[in-house]
Amino acid sequence: MNKNKKIILSVLGLALAVVVLALLYINLRPQPKDAGGKKNITVTVVYEDKSSSDFTISTNEDYLSGALLQEGLIEGSESEWGLYVTTVNGVTADDSKRQYWALYIGDEYASTGVDSTPVDDGDSFRLVLETY
Repeated sequence: MNKNKKIILSVLGLALAVVVLALLYINLRPQPKDAGGKKNITVTVVYEDKSSSDFTISTNEDYLSGALLQEGLIEGSESEWGLYVTTVNGVTADDSKRQYWALYIGDEYASTGVDSTPVDDGDSFRLVLETY
């Protein structure tokens, strides 16, 4: 019976830790300044041959993934870290060439994914097909 108590307490402790971490993430993740408001953003897509396409998006979305999905600009798969972008503007990264779609906020490599990158009016982003 003592062994069962330890297991139950361990499971409860783990569940509590998950709840605390989830609350911290929700409260500490980057937030848009213009939450819920109309925003105009620019997205530049840079392809393998270094050519590019520019898109101006008007959106009420608070995070980049919502704006890009609204325009049908990206496709991907859900992962434990959020949406993993595999296709941008109809171009799919080729795993055999070790390609991936990199996100830049302005000219800076993003430290967040499209799901957790807030959008504010006037922001500019780049999605660049890169090789690792």
